[in-house]
Amino acid sequence: MLRASKILKDIFGYSTFRGQQTEVIAHVAGGGDCLVLMPTGGGKSLCYQIPALMREGVAVVISPLIALMQNQVVALHELGVRAAFLNSSLTQTEAAAVERNLLSGEYDLLYVAPERLLTPRFLGLIANTPLALFAIDEAHCVSQWGHDFRPEYIKLSILHERFPNVPRMALTATADTVTRNEIIERLSLDRAKTFVSSFDRPNIRYQVIDRTNGKSQLLDFIKAEHNGDAGIVYCMSRNKVEETAAWLSDKGVRAIAYHAGMSVQMRSYNQEKFLREDGIVMVATIAFGMGIDKPDVRFVAHLDLPKSIEGYYQETGRAGRDGQAATAWMAYGLGDVVQLRRMIEGSEAKDQFKRVASTKLDALLALCEATTCRRLQLLRYFGEIVTDTPCGNCDVCLNPPTVWDGTVAAQKALSCVYRTAQNFGAGYLIDVLRGNNTERVKQWGHDKVSTFGIGKELEEKVWRAVFRQLIALGLLTTDNEGHGSLMLTEASRAVLKGQQTINLRQQKENKRASKLRRDDDLSTFDRAERDLWECLRLWRTRTAKEHGVPAYVVFHDTTLKELVRLCPQTEDALRQISGVGSSKLERYGKELLEILRSCC
Repeated sequence: MLRASKILKDIFGYSTFRGQQTEVIAHVAGGGDCLVLMPTGGGKSLCYQIPALMREGVAVVISPLIALMQNQVVALHELGVRAAFLNSSLTQTEAAAVERNLLSGEYDLLYVAPERLLTPRFLGLIANTPLALFAIDEAHCVSQWGHDFRPEYIKLSILHERFPNVPRMALTATADTVTRNEIIERLSLDRAKTFVSSFDRPNIRYQVIDRTNGKSQLLDFIKAEHNGDAGIVYCMSRNKVEETAAWLSDKGVRAIAYHAGMSVQMRSYNQEKFLREDGIVMVATIAFGMGIDKPDVRFVAHLDLPKSIEGYYQETGRAGRDGQAATAWMAYGLGDVVQLRRMIEGSEAKDQFKRVASTKLDALLALCEATTCRRLQLLRYFGEIVTDTPCGNCDVCLNPPTVWDGTVAAQKALSCVYRTAQNFGAGYLIDVLRGNNTERVKQWGHDKVSTFGIGKELEEKVWRAVFRQLIALGLLTTDNEGHGSLMLTEASRAVLKGQQTINLRQQKENKRASKLRRDDDLSTFDRAERDLWECLRLWRTRTAKEHGVPAYVVFHDTTLKELVRLCPQTEDALRQISGVGSSKLERYGKELLEILRSCC
């Protein structure tokens, strides 16, 4: 590992490895196969990049993410590493040039999409090339029950068959026990060593609120806690993405949109804008974010419920990759639960898939309705053994909810569903329960049923929370016709008969959590340090434009802040700064020292 440590310092500019990086790198550099589970921002890339530089030949990195390939290759070039990618974004001439360079041994790393890797042409190409290793990134894509299944990933077992002596590593940030076993089976990694890092991202604060007016609540959150910060807002539909981005822009937030319905040129333009400029909020469908290495995303917000904890974890993991304080915020309402239940039940998928999807949704709903620490529940889902000590940095810990005996309310709600023939949605049922004698209620004659008006003691918003939780608890489900009608389940029988009690979360006003305290808060800088900080940021912005790369590829904020704090005056002192490797020292050292000497 002396050689690995030297590469870490000389090329990447870091003095020490993090977590299990040491063990993984030693294992792969020695020729071993492995499965690596490491949270987003935990340093997975170094686990294959450093062995690639230690072993003879080229490391082939398989990824489904064009954005990731391009971003990582650009960053590696800045470090002086010989890297390239092969994907659909290249012209035929450009791809041919990469292939020639590959055969000539000019690369240490080559990133390739799985579709291209599986072609006879590419397999023949690498058969005549010395290979250091195969790194299968986003390995959870192999799971048919996962949140991001890619059929071509199943065929990657061919690497074991064709190249049995080349070490293979599968890497992912999101995989429960079932998915891990499926990765091992489908990629023929039976004898591989498994490395599982903690899934905990202690710098991320998890916050779920009851949605009343999602866009307004989102704006309040951004203005109060992340004004001027970079962030990502996820919506389920393309229309909602467009509407939300336009609305935020009208309210003074620098918001742009991203979804699969936009032209390739517009998506590319907006993605580059988000990566290269500070303080941009990207409003997107889940099509955006995979492979985005932007380290200073300070928040990820969901205006719609994701489909699983895996999806939620991966999307929220795009916040705070630099290790600094960040927020995962979500507005969650009854409509989300009804819509997702309906999508699962009404799909043409096989019954087994529906059961798995329902189980995953149940787990996510349990997280949303949690009355104890959300972080502990999240970690337990991924099979991580945790203590029972609350994290103190989620909304449940900071603003504990109260629980009430909702058995009678549940019986009234379930009885109302039955008395109205299981043909209506929550809004109509609440009108009946509260005795609202609307034209529609009179038209259907439900002002005469026994449940009319028996729920006047609870406000509408409380009833909506009751119905949401009854669906989350599996006591109600939705019809398969797409009408949103609520129906009783077998589990509701025991509640109606008084054989089971029901505890519900108390509906109350959403209380804003205390403002995030950032360890690197610029308020700790004095005036001279703040001036130096601004000088370094201006220099970085100018340099990034000259090199055609995002600013963080030149240096992360954490590196600039360390430069401000320590203000090195010599090349040797500059070399000790985290993130300053040999290539960047040679490229930027002279300019940096001039700025530091003039300002310190």
